[in-house]
Amino acid sequence: MANRLLSPKLLHRLLSSSSFSSSAATVTTDSILNLDDAEALFSSVPTPKLLRSAINLHAAAIEPMVDLGMWAMSSRFTNTAVVREVMLAAVRRTFYEHFCAGEGAAEAGRRVAGLWESGLRGMLNYALEHADDNKSCDRNVQGFVQTVESTNLLPQSSVSFIIVKISAICPLGLLQRVSDLLRWQYRNKSFHLPWKLNTLSIFSDSSPFYHTPTKPDPLTPEEESDLYLAHQRLEKICEKCLEANVRLSIDAEDTFVQPAIDYFTYSAAIAHNKDNNPIVYGTIQAYLKDASERLYRAVRSAEKMGVPMGFKLVRGAYLSSERQLAASLGVESPIHNTIDQTHACFNECASFMLEKIANGSGAVVLATHNVESGNMAAAKAQELGIEKGNQKLQFAQLYGMANALSYGLRNAGFEVSKYMPFGPVELVMPYLLRRAIENRGLLSTSTLDRVLLRKELMRRLKAAIL
Repeated sequence: MANRLLSPKLLHRLLSSSSFSSSAATVTTDSILNLDDAEALFSSVPTPKLLRSAINLHAAAIEPMVDLGMWAMSSRFTNTAVVREVMLAAVRRTFYEHFCAGEGAAEAGRRVAGLWESGLRGMLNYALEHADDNKSCDRNVQGFVQTVESTNLLPQSSVSFIIVKISAICPLGLLQRVSDLLRWQYRNKSFHLPWKLNTLSIFSDSSPFYHTPTKPDPLTPEEESDLYLAHQRLEKICEKCLEANVRLSIDAEDTFVQPAIDYFTYSAAIAHNKDNNPIVYGTIQAYLKDASERLYRAVRSAEKMGVPMGFKLVRGAYLSSERQLAASLGVESPIHNTIDQTHACFNECASFMLEKIANGSGAVVLATHNVESGNMAAAKAQELGIEKGNQKLQFAQLYGMANALSYGLRNAGFEVSKYMPFGPVELVMPYLLRRAIENRGLLSTSTLDRVLLRKELMRRLKAAIL
């Protein structure tokens, strides 16, 4: 209990302080989701965990604290062994502990079991990315296979997805080469790619093509061999997921390699998604201007081929790097100009996929921290008559974030998962750094969770005292 961690008097002083409280005095949420009842939302969360979450979210909302964490994670001073150990220890006990599921599959599994007991599921993400060579890719694929196998020891259905980044199992340079060739072929229909497998639609006319200003050279025999090896690695992961009866979601990455990632994803989906049961899911980033049209085209081509297709819909996590690259090349950014345009795109894509599910085709994971988007999707699903618990519709939030929305959706009867990166601190550092950079605004405006956590902690404190 909280009063075992801190005295009731000290805890009351902490929770009542202006630095801990949110500037918002009340929480207003008009929706079919009841996000006002903090007691009902957090009933399954032990008080010590609730208090740690409140403290960590409060720290993450203080920009100087985030700046310090970013510096600690990226500074060259951490190359010094002693300094590095100190920095890693500090990150491990704060941001890492809150936003990551542990260092290994066993620890992540315990976190999944805890979520399962509270009515949530886990999306296990062994946080590997950006491999440079085949040796690294071969090592990485074994990590993914072990992650899939670890689900056999967990409660059935407690893991909704295994998450994989293609850049972990195919060298980044090769992904860039394949992306260049795919772009060139889209704009030059007679351009032949002898190695190309069946795939769904990858581009729209509004997709960014500035990455490939000139005709790329064909793949060399060695590159074609490496591409085959990468397909074999993905095939191995798919087969393991089929054996374990767990779905596979391929993450989106930077636009300079995204065409190749979609190519891998869709070719695997064509091979493995059968009988209206999508196993392999792609990811659409709604902050991209071409997101909705690419989604529509991919779905239409899947329907023509009779391939049941699932998508994870996200807003996007590479905003700064995408805009910086576009600016350095003197071209228009592929990112929507405003956050409201991104929200509108996400909601439009969500509505499109919900209608597909209602008509008996398709599947979607709506990965959002935005309460309005969650409300709209829940209301749309209810309006379309999509049954609660339908496995073709799932919601998701990052582990350690937007817990009020997660529990609110759970209480409304929807399937909800938490995206759970795990691995050694050094391995997960790129994920943590990217989240710190890309989501500074999101972290600083996590008002809903902070207000509700404080409200529930105060209620429990008063109950303990009385």
